[in-house]
Formats: sequence, C-alpha cells, structure tokens
Amino acid sequence: MQFTSKIVPCLWFDSQGEDAARFYTELFPNSRITHIARYGEAGKEVHGRKPGSVMTVSFELAGQAFTALNGGPHFKFNEAVSLQIMCEDQKEVDHFWNALAAGGPVEAQQCGWVKDRYGLSWQVIPKAFLEMMTSKDTAAIERAFGAMMDMKKLDLPALQRAFNGN
Repeated sequence: MQFTSKIVPCLWFDSQGEDAARFYTELFPNSRITHIARYGEAGKEVHGRKPGSVMTVSFELAGQAFTALNGGPHFKFNEAVSLQIMCEDQKEVDHFWNALAAGGPVEAQQCGWVKDRYGLSWQVIPKAFLEMMTSKDTAAIERAFGAMMDMKKLDLPALQRAFNGN
C-alpha cells in the first residue's frame, strides 16, 4: 500500500469506519477507498473484535488521505478537531451541508459548523467569506462576521449583503 500524503489523519470510530468512509467517498468528488484491513486472531484479548471484522479503512477525499479505525467505543469525536470544506459557491455549500447534516444532531449546527451522523464536525465555508474576513475594511468584516454568528448553514448572498452594508 502506498500513501499519497505524508500526514494522514486517523479517525476513530466504534465500528462504523467502513460505513463512514463509503459515505464520505460518495459525497466528495475525486475520492476513493484504497484499502481495507481486517482484524485477525492476534491481539483479540485486547481489541475484542471478531476476526475478519474491519479494523481500518484507508481512503482519500479529494486527494487527501485518511484512515478510519474501528477502535471501539472508548473515544468520541468532539469539536476540538473539525474538517473544513472550502466551497466555491452557495450551491456547493448547500450540497455538502445538506448531505453532512442528514442524520446528525441539529443542536451541533452553527456558524457554518455541522456534525455528521458519525459525530465528526465539519466547517462548510464559502471561500468568498474567507476573502471577506481578510479585507482591510474592518467595519465590513464586523458586519459580515455578525451576520455569520446568527447563521447555521452559511448563506453567502446574505453574508455578501452584510459585508457590503446592505
């Protein structure tokens, strides 16, 4: 197996690593599962997994390598780590947001952040908003940032109106 990235994030799942990897690779263009490794008899007294069950899934999302590890219920995702999706336009924001939000907790949706059905946090961000945030016009930044704070899914036209002072 060859890794295309020097740094590969490993995402810890209880037992849904393969399901998550399939969901993510279907959602993102230019993505694929590259390898599935299975638990054997060795270490069974520690990992407690049935031999032949999925241990890790290596996959790529838009060219970025990831590993999904079925490590058991010991650890859960939290917002201290999130994945950012840099979107070209509102259509792309809507596409990713709607897919990731389906089945996830509604209370975890704010300011462009959404938690998916597996508990992983994502930031779905229009690139144009990041450009607004680097403007030299501090009043425009404040207006756009204030508008963003009241949103769940980011609304690029509304952010642009706030930035422009409309």
